[in-house]
Formats: sequence, structure tokens, C-alpha cells
Amino acid sequence: MAAMLRYCFISEWLDPSSGVLWKYQLFWYPETKEVEMVDIKNRRHFLKRTKYEELRPSLLYLGSTVTVYGRQLKLIEYGDEFTRSKIENQTERTLAMIKPDAYKNMGKIIDAICQSGFLISKLRVAKLSKEEAQEFYGVHRGKPFYDRLTDFMSSGRICAMELVAPGAIRKWRELLGPTDSNQARAEAPNSLRAQFGTDKTYNACHGSDAPETAAEECAFFFGPGRYPGKCDVARGTTLCLVKPHLVADGAAGLVVDMVQDAFVVTAAQLFSLDRNAAAEFYEVYKGVLPAGEFNAMVEHLTSGPTLALEVADRDGADCVEAFRQLAGPMDPELARVLRPESLRARFGLNNIQNGVHCTDLPEDGVLEVNYFFTILASA
Repeated sequence: MAAMLRYCFISEWLDPSSGVLWKYQLFWYPETKEVEMVDIKNRRHFLKRTKYEELRPSLLYLGSTVTVYGRQLKLIEYGDEFTRSKIENQTERTLAMIKPDAYKNMGKIIDAICQSGFLISKLRVAKLSKEEAQEFYGVHRGKPFYDRLTDFMSSGRICAMELVAPGAIRKWRELLGPTDSNQARAEAPNSLRAQFGTDKTYNACHGSDAPETAAEECAFFFGPGRYPGKCDVARGTTLCLVKPHLVADGAAGLVVDMVQDAFVVTAAQLFSLDRNAAAEFYEVYKGVLPAGEFNAMVEHLTSGPTLALEVADRDGADCVEAFRQLAGPMDPELARVLRPESLRARFGLNNIQNGVHCTDLPEDGVLEVNYFFTILASA
């Protein structure tokens, strides 16, 4: 009888109450969708093998955070050579960047990325200074196009993403198409540069060309203590959260595209919230909603990555109320009756998995934006 397939990772969990960092062996049985956890320090079972269908196999890679019964476990090492050999080749990483000329099409490009089988493990919108653009493109210093390139890359917002997939570097460059957008239109008309680029510099997107440069470029945007190009406005803006069920289902790009059709996205970042942060953010609803519904909202917000968007009116007006209209009623069934073109009508499943969160009160817009893009982003 063949042995059952089993993956093993070393994970860590920071106890928010005691501050103790616990390490566990996390076992995943894909054939039966079961998990098992062993406390490494005390050498005993923490969780006996049990069915847990909520764990998404796509999140099983080093550096990822997975939630198991409310505990957010960061995967820090492979637990055995079998897991390393099976997972490592399936989780190559590359940096993808949407350039200023294509930023207005960010939602469409994110959707193309998701539909092409990539996992977006990290995402952040930035507005690079000239010095930051020069640092990022330092390898091209002294070349004839260097000044034009760095001027362009510091001229507006960009969206940096770490993508994960088998052969991610090659796969992303194939989706991009030739460097020259005109050549792309002739040779690869369905590529991103063919659709959204103009020429060889204004060519919509950037992609790493080798594993070494991918690691360096991802570290530039997402390394410890790195936060280049902070660009949230926090004035007259509102917050939109694309909830974990949509991020996991690869629908975040569709939401962003609908938002960009009517508003400007001035900042964006992918977050993994722990229970304390989610409960603190939803504090205003505690006592207003039934306890069960409040707890379910918190649990869902911690169940996987959430995409936070800072949304602004195109003419600079306060946009909290206008964006609430686009979001629609909290209950998706009600939204489908009253506002069938709203985000919740289109993407919501129920009151908890209702697609998006939006700021409810005008006076809370800046507070909610700051909570994500200042407090959580710098944590």
C-alpha cells in the first residue's frame, strides 16, 4: 500500500498575550485535506491530525503565513527533504512592477496575472523618488537611456508585486512580451506590453530577468525595514478592503478595475492581519452587530491576505459616501436588489464574505486609511 502524501514545514507563531514565539511542525495531507501540528519545544502533539479544508495549498511556501484554527503560522523552513524537493521548484518568485504609464490599468493587469496562474504573495503601490528610481535601476547607470528611464519611473505611482509560480521568472516575462511595445504588438499581440505599453521605455511593466535579480528587486520593495515611495494621501480619502475570499479566488484585480473606473487608487498593499489587529480595526462594530457575526468578521479577515486600497475622488472631493454607493449594502442579497451594479452585489457571498469593506462614516476615512497604511504598514 502506497504511503499517503505528506508535506512538512517548520512554522512559528507569536503568542500575542505572552510574547512567546512558538515553533511547530506543520504537516499537511493534501489527499485528505488534513493538518497536524507538533510543538517542537515540548515534543508533543499540539493538534492531532484533523480535517481542515480552509487551508489553501497555494499558500504553502516559505515566507507565507497560513491560518490554522485562528493561529497565524509563518512558514520559515522546510520540515524535510521531500517537502523541499516537491515545493521549492513550484514556488519560484519574481518581481513584477506596473509602471506609471500603465498604473491606470492596474486592475486589468492584476487580473491577467491571477488568471495566468500566479500567486501574488506581496503587493504595494509606491511613488518612487528620483533617487529611489536610480537605486532600483542602478545596474543601468551610465547607459544612454538611464536618465529618461529614472525620470519616467519617478513620474507617477507604480505597483510592485512578488509573484509565485513554477518557473515564475520565465512565465512572467512571457506574459509581458518583448521589451519594445511596438515589437510586442507585432509578435505577441495578447501580451501585457502589446495591450498597455507605448514604446521601449513606456512599456507598461517590468520583470526580473534571473533568480538573483528577482531576489534583489523583491528585497528593494519588501525587505525588512524597506518602505520606498510611501504614497498614501490620508486626506479626503476612504478605505476599501478586498476581503480574503476574493484575494484567494483571484478576483482582486476585477475589484480594483471597478474601483479605478470611478475613482483613483492612491495607495494599495497586501496585508495578513492577526486576530488582535482585525478585532481592533472592527472595534466600531462590536456591540452593534451580534457577537457571532462580529467574531465571524474578525475570523474571516484573518483567514488569508487582504488587499487594502486607499481610494480618492478624481477631483479631490471627500469620497467616503460616494464610495459607499459603489460598495453597496453590507448584505449582498440586498445589494443585488437595491444596487445590482455595486461591488457587493457582484462579488459578495454573504454578510461575512461580502466582497469588500468600506469606510462607513466620513470622519473615519482618514482614521481607517492611517490604520492600514501607517500603523500596520510600519509594524
